[in-house]
Amino acid sequence: MKLPTVLPALQNFRPKSSLVLGNRRGRTLAIAIISILILGILLFSTLIIGSSGLEIALQARNLPPSLSHPFGTDWLGRDMLTRTLHGLSLSLWVGLLTASVSAVIGLVVGTLSATFGGKVDAFIIWIIDLFFSLPHLVLIILVAFAAGGSTQGLIISIILTHWFNLARLLRAEVLGVKSSEYIQLSSKLGHSPVWIARHHILPHLVPQFFVGLVLLFPHAILHEAGLTFLGLGLSPETPAIGIILSESMRYLSVGYWWLGVLPGIALLMAVQTFDILGASLRTLLDPKTSQE
Repeated sequence: MKLPTVLPALQNFRPKSSLVLGNRRGRTLAIAIISILILGILLFSTLIIGSSGLEIALQARNLPPSLSHPFGTDWLGRDMLTRTLHGLSLSLWVGLLTASVSAVIGLVVGTLSATFGGKVDAFIIWIIDLFFSLPHLVLIILVAFAAGGSTQGLIISIILTHWFNLARLLRAEVLGVKSSEYIQLSSKLGHSPVWIARHHILPHLVPQFFVGLVLLFPHAILHEAGLTFLGLGLSPETPAIGIILSESMRYLSVGYWWLGVLPGIALLMAVQTFDILGASLRTLLDPKTSQE
């Protein structure tokens, strides 16, 4: 084989490993798997590390971060890393519950709105516009306060104030699907709107639903921590991140910065992991980018 023929072939040759790493889908899938592993570890961290670090040890109180206590200790000698992981695990479970219920409500409401149309659609759109017209954080605080400011009130407030964005998105998606030929044909064959929604529309919404569900998690987690910080959420006896941050405020002025800074950074990193996972799933499930 002549040299001029070999050189272009060598220039276009790439090892299999580099093809995998260079493929956008491969990189995105790897990022998604790593994010899921991190979040899984945080969810079940209480089972991994136990609760021995939560015991009071006055001889080790207010110690700065070290190898034995990476996040330091608090005013009662409790290990702050253990408290932070317990708090993150609790916040993630609350976020999992509230985001899941809120996403299901958004799915049902958005599908019903676009499927039935008419007065049903107009009423649902009016409700969604009403929610969007109110300041989001103020609305969450008002609902939590009206529900009693307890754990139950916290869960209800997050659920009732996070479904409408996804509902509007899924409604638009259903309206696009309804105009397709196979939906029109199914309607002419005499199938009811509920049958069409269950067999043709809902399967089409699965990718958008899961992406929306994952992207709801960080909002739910931050609002849980914020409401708990304000005293409208979880009980002060629970090792929640909001409680930890609230308690640390009185000690920051005397130099015990690790009591609030490190748990706060851990919370932001967990939220950012959810954002990365949501963006990765959107890339993997989008037909335009899934094959790049």
